[in-house]
Amino acid sequence: FVLVRAWFLSPVFDITAEQTASGRVVLHDVDLCHMNNARYLRECDFARFSLYMRNGVFKGARALGATMVVGATTIRYRRPLCVGEAFELRSRIVTWDEKSFYVEQRFVSCKDGMVSAVMFCKQNVLRSSPDKILQHLCKRK
Repeated sequence: FVLVRAWFLSPVFDITAEQTASGRVVLHDVDLCHMNNARYLRECDFARFSLYMRNGVFKGARALGATMVVGATTIRYRRPLCVGEAFELRSRIVTWDEKSFYVEQRFVSCKDGMVSAVMFCKQNVLRSSPDKILQHLCKRK
């Protein structure tokens, strides 16, 4: 659903703008009554795809024949998200270098606004560079 929804949402022209996806912890996502750590990573994957679709990075990479793969991730779990709890996943590109984009993703509880987990992802660009993708995006109308 997140992937299809990304095609129809309005584009975001600020490459570093934070984008938000909403979710809720359901029964098949839990172990020991809180969200399983594999679900956090899956939600981050979907949210990153949506981020790149809306800000044009995915389209720019495709136009240049580039692909992007996860080079590294680190996640810190601060407090559990429990069954039925609603959350927002806030994603943004923090910076980039000659080979990679660096993305921060935060799980924020809708119940109390507390950050439940923070993930940082190094997204490697193959067969191009972040600078070339951004230059391509600067030419879009």
